[in-house]
Amino acid sequence: MHLKKSFLLTTTIKLFILAFVLIVRVANAQEVIPRDTSFTVYSAFVKEQKKYPFIEIVRPQLPKGVLSKQDVVYSSIEQRHLHADVFYPAKKTKLGYPAVLLIFGGGWKSGDKSMSIPMAQRLAAEGYVAVAVEYRLSPEAKYPAAVHDIKAAIRWMRTNAAKYNIDKTKIAVHGVSAGGQLAALVGATNGIKKFEGNGGNSKQSSWVNAIVDIDGILAFKHPQSAEGQVAAEWLGGTYEQKSEVWEEASAFTHAGKNTAPILFIQSQYPRFTAGHKEMINKLNKYGIYSEVHLIPDTPHPFWLFHPWFEPTLKYTVDFLNKVFKEPKKKT
Repeated sequence: MHLKKSFLLTTTIKLFILAFVLIVRVANAQEVIPRDTSFTVYSAFVKEQKKYPFIEIVRPQLPKGVLSKQDVVYSSIEQRHLHADVFYPAKKTKLGYPAVLLIFGGGWKSGDKSMSIPMAQRLAAEGYVAVAVEYRLSPEAKYPAAVHDIKAAIRWMRTNAAKYNIDKTKIAVHGVSAGGQLAALVGATNGIKKFEGNGGNSKQSSWVNAIVDIDGILAFKHPQSAEGQVAAEWLGGTYEQKSEVWEEASAFTHAGKNTAPILFIQSQYPRFTAGHKEMINKLNKYGIYSEVHLIPDTPHPFWLFHPWFEPTLKYTVDFLNKVFKEPKKKT
């Protein structure tokens, strides 16, 4: 009897120690992910309200007929899980819906996927499967980690096309600010293997069929560009130190016959349109469709606020409908 009690006590202690070790490991895994909270919707609101006292924050609200799945793991890098929020029409269709991957901004170092939710919800109400994703930021991982993450998310979308009623032939990327730069880069590097990464679902394609770039630069080294320190933090050094990386991370460098049709929505600040004219000239040579819309007298993060959210949504939906839903004219 004494031996039995001793065995049970020893076993209990071992299980307690094992559980404690696992808890510590999980806690440590979470703690090693550095966060930069310098850019939030509220901090942007406080800053911009001084000049635009009439603005209002766009709030998330799930539209009627739209379903959602929150914090779905789309990729895992060792113990690091990357998550997505999926918004999709409740009504099924035989061919599936076009899909949009939404990429938040924040200087490649701050921000989070919740910033993309209002736009994702409204896009789902317009007949799109909208996926708002997190990606690794510069305090956690330098370039090209974010590019690898986004391409992994696109492959995940195709892997789960049946589950969310996605048309795998119609996937767009939508990005704002740094997210716009990433969207353009992902859409300009279709078919280039070195940008794929090892984020899972390797049998699927990361090909992008349309790009929405909202105030995101196309060329890091450009007379109009003034990204400077924040770009250096993400790219691992200044232009003088890492010139080849600055060029490689610029969508303009890769623009060509495989680049997807692209929509540019711009604020009043020219520095966020660095490379746009050159990019369009390059795409015109290949007959690739593009649109440009300027929303005048707007702060840089205009898409986060009323009264500019609605025109941003309309430009986006009209462009995506033109690329994905309108019948192509015979030539």
